Amino acid sequence: MVDLRVNIGALEFKNPVLTASGTFGYGEEFADFIDLNRLGGFIIKGTTLNHREGNPYPRMVETPSGMLNAVGLQNKGIDYFIENIYPRIKDYDTNVIVNVSGATINDYVTVCEKLNELEKINAIEINISCPNVKAGGMAFGTTPNGASAVVHACREAFRKTMIVKLSPNVTDITEIAKAVEGVGADSVSLTNTFLGMSINTETMKPYLSTITGGLSGPCIRPIAVRMVWQVSNAVKIPVIGLGGIMNGRDAIEFILAGATAVQLGTANFVDPTITIKVIDYISDYLQRHKIEDVKSIIGGMIQ
Repeated sequence: MVDLRVNIGALEFKNPVLTASGTFGYGEEFADFIDLNRLGGFIIKGTTLNHREGNPYPRMVETPSGMLNAVGLQNKGIDYFIENIYPRIKDYDTNVIVNVSGATINDYVTVCEKLNELEKINAIEINISCPNVKAGGMAFGTTPNGASAVVHACREAFRKTMIVKLSPNVTDITEIAKAVEGVGADSVSLTNTFLGMSINTETMKPYLSTITGGLSGPCIRPIAVRMVWQVSNAVKIPVIGLGGIMNGRDAIEFILAGATAVQLGTANFVDPTITIKVIDYISDYLQRHKIEDVKSIIGGMIQ
């Protein structure tokens, strides 16, 4: 037997495999495919103060080795989540994490205050990196001052484990990571999607209604691995790695680069059972290499 447990802040995860917000709904949508209790945790779709319809269709398009999306944080708001979704998912034997976004700092704070009162929500992920909204999101996450302002305010409102999701669409992601660490983040997750676009050459129009969107999938993985390695060497808090993880080998690569845990996103659309397969792969990998504890390989790349 091997020990797959990892810690982020004061929170223990039974294994390092999580799901990426926006790719796993509210978790319950995948209950017919996998045992959700086996996950280290799942992160629900981006939640805002008020109801959001998201962007107009079309808002998803396949690209070589990936996909572009411009969903735009479609959700029914925090009160709907508390009244209708939370009662259905709160008793899973895993960590249920809410991804929080907003157009203003006050929006973030209000959502955090409401979540702080929920007994079974022990962690949140502050999204300062969504490229598909006109206000908030990535607008906050592209400068150290903007990022730290949001995170400092959320830290005052939410007293449990707080993860901050970083944007790769910056010059130096380590500066953003150090800024949010300095105002109380317990962990950073990276990367969110890269800003991209695709044009239909027959119609001469962009495929997405918003013209640009967030690029995800295996095409971004080498860049995401590099950023995880850089950030893990720049901060003392745990790093959660994501970006194009399609199998267990990819997950191990992120862990060796410095990730304490990983999130699977686009892969869930390809194979709704992929999270369980990755958990099993990590266990098999450790046994094959005669390693007893997954924590011993975090940042274990040999240089």
